[in-house]
Amino acid sequence: MSKIHVVLKKEEVSKEKVEGKIAIVFDVLLATSTITASIHYGANCVIPVMDQEEAKKAANERNNDDDVLVGEYEGRAIDGFLVPNPVMIRDQVKGKNVILSTTNGTVAIHKASPAEHIYISSLLNCKSIADVINERHPDETIVIICSGSSNEFCLEDFYGAGCIIDHLLADDESNWELTDSARAAKLFFSAYKEQGKNVLKDSYVGQMLIHFDCEEEIDFVASQDILPIVAVYDQKNKRVVKEE
Repeated sequence: MSKIHVVLKKEEVSKEKVEGKIAIVFDVLLATSTITASIHYGANCVIPVMDQEEAKKAANERNNDDDVLVGEYEGRAIDGFLVPNPVMIRDQVKGKNVILSTTNGTVAIHKASPAEHIYISSLLNCKSIADVINERHPDETIVIICSGSSNEFCLEDFYGAGCIIDHLLADDESNWELTDSARAAKLFFSAYKEQGKNVLKDSYVGQMLIHFDCEEEIDFVASQDILPIVAVYDQKNKRVVKEE
């Protein structure tokens, strides 16, 4: 029987927890939603980096006209970078290599790097990710990583974890053993399944985004399973790409 575990924030990720396992990274508001949407909008790839200095260094070293810098720190856009907002960048990433720096999501992706395989998920593409995992990794341990926010637990990532667990168990619940954190995420999602927008808007980060007039963005990223994108982190080339 395979196991599903949920890590509640990126600071709890360790090599021992993810090495040799299948990792799924969530930062619903907004990094992994932005990554999923960017690939859907036609970006060649998304290159997640740890911070703005690494982003600028990567851009300088690559010296590629097709690169575009996208980033925020502590919820505020980085000077000279596009805002990592899946609605606002819709027409700016096609054919581009998105170098992305965020406070939590891109850091979580790097912390997951010892994993055997890393999927990038959001509510937008939960079912597509779950379908691939059920098909390709039915006998492996799945570690769902909630990015959290600056060492704090995030409601929206926990809701996303519950959403993908719900999809994973849809065909054959008996195939999966859930840890307590995974079971709690599934129960939370089941209780609020029809209220996703409210869950996101009532969360701490959601309230911050509403303060910045980003309610449209929350409505978009709360839309479950609308993008058939399987986004994977290519560990060798350190970039997120669409898996065919």
